Amino acid sequence: MLGYILRRIGMMIPTLVVISMLSFIIIQLPPGDYLTSYAATLRATGDAVDEAELESLRQRYGLGQPIYVQYYKWMSGILLHGDWGQSMEWRKPVKELIWEKMALTVFLSLVAISVSWFIAIPVGVFSATHQYSIPDYIFSAISFIGAGTPGFMIALVVMLIAMRRLGLNVGGLFSEEYILAPWSWDKVVDMLKHLWIPVIVIAFESTAGSIRTTRANVLDELNKPYVETARAKGVKERKLIWKYPVRVAMNPFFSTVGWTLASLISGQTLVAVVLGLQTNGPMMLRALRSQDMYLAGSFLFLLSVLTVIGTLISDVLLAWVDPRIRMEG
Repeated sequence: MLGYILRRIGMMIPTLVVISMLSFIIIQLPPGDYLTSYAATLRATGDAVDEAELESLRQRYGLGQPIYVQYYKWMSGILLHGDWGQSMEWRKPVKELIWEKMALTVFLSLVAISVSWFIAIPVGVFSATHQYSIPDYIFSAISFIGAGTPGFMIALVVMLIAMRRLGLNVGGLFSEEYILAPWSWDKVVDMLKHLWIPVIVIAFESTAGSIRTTRANVLDELNKPYVETARAKGVKERKLIWKYPVRVAMNPFFSTVGWTLASLISGQTLVAVVLGLQTNGPMMLRALRSQDMYLAGSFLFLLSVLTVIGTLISDVLLAWVDPRIRMEG
């Protein structure tokens, strides 16, 4: 087991180096840079452009130098000083901008994932053990609708129902008076009142796919020889189902931990934009559109690093629950 983990860690290092290069190159692909776009915007609105300030920023970020010089400045700042650079649009350190909304993003994503798994696993197992029953057809229909409907569309429908039918003020995670207010018990209560809509929207889409995955995997395991042997030995059906087929059917959940960690940061970007959530997703999208190179590059790099770390965790969990995987490794 230890050798298996060390091999996976050894594969992570060159992967992260390549990812950091690709993340920085992707930000450089569009023509021009943020300073060019910023100057054009000022001219279009009739504002004065301070050429000295633009030149100072260009030298500071190395925009007039080769891309490898800019990349070296970026990575050396992160590794040696914990400096992720400064957002040229927000005029604030990237580290501050990301961590300002990190807690809300992670909390929302964790709640949505927990709700999704809490519903998907028992429903998927029930559908598999009651194949072709009326509840199975109902759950299957709901799953297909959820899997085939984009999250932002579900968000729009839920917002419409909440506003017109329930008379609720939806959008965002806080009421207007609490957005900039310091944290207090009243602000926490206000957040919990707004939390259920984004949780339903984010969880619905992932729950639908997880139900189908769980159902399919449990059905694959139910008729295998080891299950028949356990039945022949008189093992109770409920204990048999949850101890053997369901345990093997959980492999897909462990294998998606890599995506789950990344989603904790991105926070379902399109859904967050539609619902006006105070999470990292909308800021990441804005940084990509405005070519705010340090902020956008940091987001891409952070998401990639979390995906690689999540993949390592997935490999370890899969090897722990399924000895066949580590033996093949």
